[in-house]
Amino acid sequence: VDFDLILEHIKDLNSLVGEGSSQVEQTLRGARLRRAEPLPVTLYRDGITVGQHGAFRPYRHPATQQCLQDIMDGYFPSELQPRYPDGV
Repeated sequence: VDFDLILEHIKDLNSLVGEGSSQVEQTLRGARLRRAEPLPVTLYRDGITVGQHGAFRPYRHPATQQCLQDIMDGYFPSELQPRYPDGV
């Protein structure tokens, strides 16, 4: 696993969504700026976790391989689409 290459692709994806930028959120009294909550991805020697309380997933697991392939192809992991339909 080439960790440097994975991290480079994650940084590219983060820049696409404006990492650190704020979005307008409607409130009852008007609107306010809100920063998007980050979704941490932790890389280990033998697997990954996705999310704050994500389960450990070994690299040999097909879903983990698909997640990393999506990232390497320049896409957000397809597994996140049901939870984050507007992007993450």
